[in-house]
Amino acid sequence: MTGSDTPEAAGASWSQSDYEHPAAGWGAARSVASFLATERVLVPGGAAMLRMNHEDGGFDCPGCAWPDDLKGLKLDLCENGVKHVAWEMTARRVDRHFFARHSVSELQTWRDADLEAQGRLTEPMVYDPATDRYVPITWAAAFAMIGQELRALDSPDQAAFYTSGRLSNEATFLYQLMAREYGTNNLPDCSNMCHEASGRALQAALGTGKGTADLEDWESADALFIFGVNAASNAPRMLTALTKAYARGAQVVHVNPLVEAAARRAIIPHEVADMALNRATRTSTLNLQVRPGGDLALLRGIAKALLEEHRTDAQAIDETFLERYTSGLDDYRALVEATSWDDLVTQSGLSRTELHQAAEIYRASERTLMSWCLGVTQHEHGVDTVREIVNVLLLRGNLGREGTGPSPVRGHSNVQGNRTCGIDHRPSQEFLDRLAAVCRIDPPRKHGLDTVATIRAMHRGAVKVFVGMGGNFVRAAPDTPYTAVGLSRCELTVHVSTKLNRSHLDHGRKALILPCLGRTERDPQRSGLQSVSVEDSMSMVHLSRGNRKPPSPHLLSEPAIIAGIARATLPGSATPWEWYVEDYDRIRDVMAQALAGFDDFNRRVRLPRGFRIEQPARELVFHTLTGRAEFASVPLPDVIPESGDVLVLQTMRSHDQWNTTIYSDNDRYRGVKNLRTLILMNKDDMAFRGIDQGSLVDITATAKDGSVRELRGYRALAYDLPRGSAAGYMPEMNVLIGISDYSIQSDQPLMKNLRVRVALSRNISSGPPPRRGNSPVK
Repeated sequence: MTGSDTPEAAGASWSQSDYEHPAAGWGAARSVASFLATERVLVPGGAAMLRMNHEDGGFDCPGCAWPDDLKGLKLDLCENGVKHVAWEMTARRVDRHFFARHSVSELQTWRDADLEAQGRLTEPMVYDPATDRYVPITWAAAFAMIGQELRALDSPDQAAFYTSGRLSNEATFLYQLMAREYGTNNLPDCSNMCHEASGRALQAALGTGKGTADLEDWESADALFIFGVNAASNAPRMLTALTKAYARGAQVVHVNPLVEAAARRAIIPHEVADMALNRATRTSTLNLQVRPGGDLALLRGIAKALLEEHRTDAQAIDETFLERYTSGLDDYRALVEATSWDDLVTQSGLSRTELHQAAEIYRASERTLMSWCLGVTQHEHGVDTVREIVNVLLLRGNLGREGTGPSPVRGHSNVQGNRTCGIDHRPSQEFLDRLAAVCRIDPPRKHGLDTVATIRAMHRGAVKVFVGMGGNFVRAAPDTPYTAVGLSRCELTVHVSTKLNRSHLDHGRKALILPCLGRTERDPQRSGLQSVSVEDSMSMVHLSRGNRKPPSPHLLSEPAIIAGIARATLPGSATPWEWYVEDYDRIRDVMAQALAGFDDFNRRVRLPRGFRIEQPARELVFHTLTGRAEFASVPLPDVIPESGDVLVLQTMRSHDQWNTTIYSDNDRYRGVKNLRTLILMNKDDMAFRGIDQGSLVDITATAKDGSVRELRGYRALAYDLPRGSAAGYMPEMNVLIGISDYSIQSDQPLMKNLRVRVALSRNISSGPPPRRGNSPVK
């Protein structure tokens, strides 16, 4: 891949400046207004802002899963949430006339952003190989095609049913029920690429795959440790919690190779006085720039300092809590004591002073909460790092008390609800037993395929039918060309979507695009208008109800699409698929029996702000083998590349991006305009390689299996990063991630842990010098 499809190739002038403004505030307000105008939804978009994340018949933001404000705050929303809604509400349409004008071969040459920018899909489409175009198909014929292909397979395991994080709880339950009644646990999902490590680590340590903290804990903690999170872009409503914490005198420690805008200052838009006075509040008391993957060494340094201090200060660790509730402390203590300070300094990339500074903040805090995101999980040792977070929390009894606990930040709007409601390729026997008894099916017992395994199986022909509920699979997954080839080898690919994307173009021999309702839109069924439920990242379940007219009369809801597929695939099924879709309360009644923690679902989900799923570990009840919280004794990983000319590269979103959806080629908080094909580097690493600011470079990665992949003609920009590290945008850089580049602990692709070499581009002119703005990008 080269820079030929970049904005600068089209004549746009790129620039990089230092962003010195607070996060959110007026920069966000201006960006939102401009975006609403661009999408031609200024008035309806403004009206939607008054209903988003409201308990009184409002709809849940289709962006991140940050919990709603505890007090029912109006305008509890963020810049990227509004953009996400406006993107869904756009006035543009992709109809049969669009597909008649453009062949698939032509569309494959378009930029991803241009594909999605065409607007909402309006009717089901099927690929016609004779014309190389998508053409209309009726819903009945589309369901019949899917049913025919699935019934023709030699084994149900030759099909895979993928889920993106937007699927509602009700649709999720029906989807997994359909797959399991059909006969497979091949239920890959976006968690396999994001927080699989968190779930496995927390399950092993505490007997639950989720965090135990809630929003009240965020508001009462004395210290917050935030690992690998870019809050301003990925969970912007977290900024409210961070500014409140700083204002009340809590310690807020950000741990990240990049010091992001959210780790400096913010102005919260619904704080009217602060907006009027342009008055910012700090969002951190300390920033620690660990080397990529160095978080575990930092955490072990905190543990080592505490255990050393405990020799003279009995209060440094909570002996009563440890004796009563934990197992494995002696082995962990011996491991920590055997780890040298020199190794901790080297592997963390921090000084010993910084390690002790972090430890003292932790020791002095009565109530500490630790939060993390993909900067922790998308590493080879992601599971070990989350286990180490729990280890450190246990040392001072920071569990089961107000203001304490582990709190992973899940970014998709309902990815946690997807897992809770059955999207799991490794379901527990208890879950399957309960599902079998309630739904009267015989679910398969062997584990299914996750995302990486599904891609490999498609590639070798072992998976012949791929069904995707939402998302842009080919761009979200690792090793983009390999994934595209895998999809193209399928007999049938089915994508349930709201907009056109790359995955529709890298299709199977037969292919369907099935358009669905969005979160903001009315969902009328036989019993009346329907609501769906979602679960936020802190286990609160609440209703969401769209109120906007759908963009086309030919759209179906996700539950209706799933039921149509199920009936066509399982014509003799005793499951009342059509009856469920008539009234989603019927689905919830079954979920109340089949899912742990969903008792009395229909009543409780209608309470103000819904209900919180019971978390036994929060009550110090641990469903582990010992019945206690488990310490993990894992070796300190070596995160330093074997060769001095190798950099550790992490892929990330730009600010004007949500997952694979790119709103523009700008990244306001990092001061970048009109450029995505870039690599951010430490200025000394650039000088060592003879690379000037803005030079075109080639980036080469060698995968675990020895294969080599390359990106050519990327701009190198200096940025505040530790020596030996680099960063760039997904999904463009996903081509550097080989299909073998995944963690053996979690099976997650190593999207934050790529070993790359960077050199001046071969036979490519660097072009004009970079334009440096006289003032920061606003």
